[in-house]
Amino acid sequence: MANIRSNTGTVSVDGTTYDWCLQREPQHTDADGWKGMTISLFERDMQREALLEFPAPKRLLKGLPRGRLQIDDATVTRGVRAALLAGWEPASRGKPMVFTVDSEGN
Repeated sequence: MANIRSNTGTVSVDGTTYDWCLQREPQHTDADGWKGMTISLFERDMQREALLEFPAPKRLLKGLPRGRLQIDDATVTRGVRAALLAGWEPASRGKPMVFTVDSEGN
């Protein structure tokens, strides 16, 4: 069952459980304009965090009003796979790793 319109959740990727939560909703800054949402990922019982930064939705760039965020398990699963392929090691120590993904989490 998908976690649509939720701010937290759990996904299973290749037999490993990952917890995620919405870290930041899309927001406007004077310096950078619109910034997209950020999702925090943790492998269950591991310590290193990954942050997935999504682009700002096109409707915000066009000046349209905000809509509800749509985060589903498939998007988070694709984001986990993208972070792992890019070198995220959940069992290692250190600062959170930041990954920029597309609107579908790739």
